[in-house]
Amino acid sequence: MTGSAIIIGGTQGIGLEIARRMSMRGEKVILAGRDERRCADVAREVGSGASGLAVDLSKPREIAEALANVPSVRHVVISAIQRDANSVREYDVDRALNLVTLKLVGYTEAVHALLPKMTPDASIVLFGGLAKERPYPGSTTVTTVNGGVATLVHTLAVEIAPVRVNAIHPGIIGDSPAWSGKNLDAVINRTPTKRLATMGDVADATLFLLDNQSVNGVNLNIDSGWLLT
Repeated sequence: MTGSAIIIGGTQGIGLEIARRMSMRGEKVILAGRDERRCADVAREVGSGASGLAVDLSKPREIAEALANVPSVRHVVISAIQRDANSVREYDVDRALNLVTLKLVGYTEAVHALLPKMTPDASIVLFGGLAKERPYPGSTTVTTVNGGVATLVHTLAVEIAPVRVNAIHPGIIGDSPAWSGKNLDAVINRTPTKRLATMGDVADATLFLLDNQSVNGVNLNIDSGWLLT
């Protein structure tokens, strides 16, 4: 296997779980996030072959420079998110602009900056979320940008072929930092499998999308069938 793996948003939660899985299977992993010191600390925790890199997707004009020294890349995962409750009735323009910039402009600019470094068999996984399918009060910006990620996958898969591009759209991930410790019995009871998806489930699905050479332009929901109810 040639080329490294970079996980932008890899210093916590699902991104970190993916980084650990990739490191365990022998990949050289670059963990990228906004805080340089945290990136370095988490990379040491992940283990041999891992390194840290400071990248802020909300500042797209700085992304190319931040990624300039990244070596040959085979796997790209962009899981960076920012949680935002922003309703139309009480609309915060600055928060909306920040999230739209991070997930649409930032994601795209990161792919643009990394593209010359990608191996011929490279693959990319972007992260959206199920708010694109099931909005909730305050999800106006989140729902919009996750819908944008779903269509971004399609245009990238066509435009930068043969590089493959897919996306993961997690639902409620029971053991993630955002949901762990909360009473989710009502959600579990209405989920067909009677269990919530886990960070491990999402990591496994991400590796599948990265590895399977025939999967391209796919938006994969990870929700244990919750959307069916």
